[in-house]
Amino acid sequence: MRILLIEDDQVLGAAIRDHVAAEGHGVDWMTRLDDAQAALDSVDYQLVLLDLNLPDGRGLDLLRRLRKKGSVVPVIITTAQDQIAVRIEGLNAGADDYLVKPFDLSEMSARLAAVARRYGGNPAPTVTLGGEVAINTATRAVTVAGKAVTLTSREWAVLDRLISRRGAIVTKAEIEDSLYAFGAEVESNAVEVYVSRLRKKLGRDVVTTLRGLGYQVQP
Repeated sequence: MRILLIEDDQVLGAAIRDHVAAEGHGVDWMTRLDDAQAALDSVDYQLVLLDLNLPDGRGLDLLRRLRKKGSVVPVIITTAQDQIAVRIEGLNAGADDYLVKPFDLSEMSARLAAVARRYGGNPAPTVTLGGEVAINTATRAVTVAGKAVTLTSREWAVLDRLISRRGAIVTKAEIEDSLYAFGAEVESNAVEVYVSRLRKKLGRDVVTTLRGLGYQVQP
């Protein structure tokens, strides 16, 4: 996924960014609402982690603007305010989930995955491809014909992007957007390399290449 993190606390922001990046996702970290809005205007994010109190305004105002424009990007609020009234206000403004600081980074990862699954149209964590490949998107456990297969974080990120849009064509650029943050150096053949590795581990027919268009896994 390509994730936008909006958090002005330097220590917490760095911890979240590093944790999400280590799981293979592309993450852009903004500390101000104006920078976050500019990022949202230029990138198709799969999820937003939104703090409520920023130096230049309230996170809820950004959330309301997003929903008013018709944006359906999933938004998880992160805040130190644990009052019920604040939670209700956030959910009524269009948030999908809520994390009260301090929170465990592993719990955050689980919530990110759960929200992403719901938006992908497959709330169940188990996905089967080609009859023999079983994938648990919650635990990242992958088996082929009953045997466990280990994927790197980047291999998983590519597979996760493909299975979230099963049956659709996913372009190379869309996959790159899921992997790399602003300013990151993108290797020209990175996607091809990861797709090749997935085929070796999961089977040649799991990922289909449509030349000039992108990649696809069957529903």
